[in-house]
Amino acid sequence: MHIKRFFGGIALLVAGLTGCGVTPPAPELDGPVPADPTRIPFVAPAAVQGLTPMTVTDENSAYVLYPHFADVPAFNRALRQEVDRQLTEFRERTRGSGLRSELTVEWRLAAFSPQVIGVRLRTGEFADGGWGHSLRTLWYDRGSGQAVPSKGLVKDLPAVKRLVLDQLLRRERIGDPGSGTRPLVTDEAMDSMAFNADGDLVVEFDDCQVAACAQGRVAVTVSAEQALPLLSRTGRLAQAAALRAALRPAVPPLAQTPATPSPSSAVPRFLAAPPSRAVDCATAKCVALTFEDGPGPHTADLLDILRKEHARATFFTVGLNAAADPDIVRRIHREGHVVANHTWAHLDLTKLSSSRVTDSLSRTQDALAAATGERPTLARPPYGNAGREAEAVAERLGLALVTWDVDAGDEHERAPCEIVRKVVGEAHAGAIVRMHEIHRTTVEAVAAILKELRRKGFELVTVPELYGDAGMRAGRVYSSGPLD
Repeated sequence: MHIKRFFGGIALLVAGLTGCGVTPPAPELDGPVPADPTRIPFVAPAAVQGLTPMTVTDENSAYVLYPHFADVPAFNRALRQEVDRQLTEFRERTRGSGLRSELTVEWRLAAFSPQVIGVRLRTGEFADGGWGHSLRTLWYDRGSGQAVPSKGLVKDLPAVKRLVLDQLLRRERIGDPGSGTRPLVTDEAMDSMAFNADGDLVVEFDDCQVAACAQGRVAVTVSAEQALPLLSRTGRLAQAAALRAALRPAVPPLAQTPATPSPSSAVPRFLAAPPSRAVDCATAKCVALTFEDGPGPHTADLLDILRKEHARATFFTVGLNAAADPDIVRRIHREGHVVANHTWAHLDLTKLSSSRVTDSLSRTQDALAAATGERPTLARPPYGNAGREAEAVAERLGLALVTWDVDAGDEHERAPCEIVRKVVGEAHAGAIVRMHEIHRTTVEAVAAILKELRRKGFELVTVPELYGDAGMRAGRVYSSGPLD
């Protein structure tokens, strides 16, 4: 196979491009062949110093996740410009349509090295009752200090397009055999390119772009031998980064993660309250402050405030953000707050199949358990939308579903005084208050909220503490405490 013949030369290229003067260890040539050559060896974001998960939302059911890096402002600007472009186009498409639309963007690291960074954005849009997906991979060349689109990985785009078209034509299901149509590979279609563990160039296409929509993800590889002479300087750096990542030993998990619960009677249907409750909410006026969508750039400041004020809260955490910053999740847990599940990438669960609901919740369970050593027992469905499928999956996974009955209305970074006024004005015994830790103004309002609630005689507790010894039932939806 070309992989075995070519791998040695590519490995030498890794050492030459990184400038370290050390040849990586020889690969195992008799190891298993990957089942999918279009699989990209994504980098674990938790291993990247200075990476902060960022979140952008708006009133039109748009939820965008993307990374921010400490030392590459030009790339950060490029990523934010791409995010803003997608949000603007989504708003224009859906304005006044009356359709039940949704936009989500999630990300993965296609490469991270001292020379190059690659970020793959996967966009999902719900319209006309179904999901469509598109991909865009952006690159950053540290040597030039420039953000580079995927097309910038190659210096001879027409030649690469011909090789890609040849691969597409070899597939029986591509195109319409009855009509003799050929897939159209435009320059615009070449906007998501990366490399697999063997140095092959992987070209990914959007849904419906070069094949029937029902086929889903379509991707092809251009062999490392064919691709190498066609790559730009940035492309060779990206190829070397992928190979170096493939040769690096696996990093052990941060914590022992319990096995995913099976859909059996072994999962408790009633979830007990924390064993050491300082407050009896059967007699005290209790309010549970909850924060969602994090962790993010303001989570550490929020924790500082809660620690100073001796207050505990419940954090409904997005799985992708938690995987990118497990250290802050560990701190949330260590300081006595409840870490809870807010799905992997904030998709409306009522628009997903049962298997996708399970995947979204289970992946988040795994990420949070890896950070804290404990599997959450609470989950908040995005937008507060659950439905029967989500309730059934939550019961199998041992999760109670928690919404809210007091909304801070802070989605759009209202002034801190307005947030304080709304929360304090609507608070009542047994209230579950919804806030967003991703907004600076929300965090700025928290100290005043705590002060005013305590002045009015409220005790600040976690969500499970509202229910005392009765606990909470897996699969059930809770919007306020039992005293309401």
